Amino acid sequence: MTHSILRRAGAVLALVSTALLCAAAVAAAPAQAARSVPARSAATAVQWAPAASAPIHPGTMMYTDGAQCTANFVYTDSAGNVYVGYAAHCAGTGGQTDTNGCDTGSVPLGTPVDFTNDGNLLSEGTIVGHGTLVYSSWVTMHALGTTDANTCAYNDLALVKVDAADAGKVNPSIPFWGGPTGIDTDGTAAGDRVYTYGNSSLRAGITQLSPHTGLSLGDDAADGGWSHPLYTVSPGIPGDSGSGFVSADGKAVGVLSTLGLAPLPLSNNIGDLSKELAFAQAHSGIAGLSLVPGTEPFSPIL
Repeated sequence: MTHSILRRAGAVLALVSTALLCAAAVAAAPAQAARSVPARSAATAVQWAPAASAPIHPGTMMYTDGAQCTANFVYTDSAGNVYVGYAAHCAGTGGQTDTNGCDTGSVPLGTPVDFTNDGNLLSEGTIVGHGTLVYSSWVTMHALGTTDANTCAYNDLALVKVDAADAGKVNPSIPFWGGPTGIDTDGTAAGDRVYTYGNSSLRAGITQLSPHTGLSLGDDAADGGWSHPLYTVSPGIPGDSGSGFVSADGKAVGVLSTLGLAPLPLSNNIGDLSKELAFAQAHSGIAGLSLVPGTEPFSPIL
């Protein structure tokens, strides 16, 4: 059984760091930025804000119709437009147990989205930028009449186009870790280390709780490579939904989608980004859509 990790942060889930994954505990230290890695994208004219001061980046809070989620990665197109990704269910209109994108509703494309970094249970916090929902895998699968069970269950990616006036506030680097360095295309094996940066309003602004590391539980061939179950310290909670996960070499693996309740309590499930992005490239109508690597080097702390 799974729950979508949060369209609405209604109930506070406990932050669990526990013996479920004692081997994944790490010392907290910021990623080093001694050198800069150029952002390689089709939109070479994009000028990124400095990583240290950019208010919009992977890990930024995103509010859609009152619901808070976390940004995963930054994307561009051939025209130089800038997009920030989160989970399609972040714009969903179903309940927290409605995780099938082919039969669950969504707010329409064109819905405004706010970017913030200090939201809490009472307020969105300080708005640092604006965008518009321009692609949702859920909306697209409805329009296409998609019926493949794995695609319906795990294709959970949406893109928000950053307003032109705010595009100069964006940096594609993941806070604390740096990267991403590209896209992972070969899945995960049991025991593979993964890294993420969640930013739930339930953490009350304690940024030290945002970086996580964990271990893959091994991919299940039955889902066709669409998902990757894993444990992290602590597990993703409401508000973290949509955040990006990277591999031990900094490649983007997936997007946080669900919290498992059975048979693996407090595990998380991420949708495979290579498949989700390929689906978007084929059906979004966004020419030249591509992931933007971070300007800061990936530096995992082990």
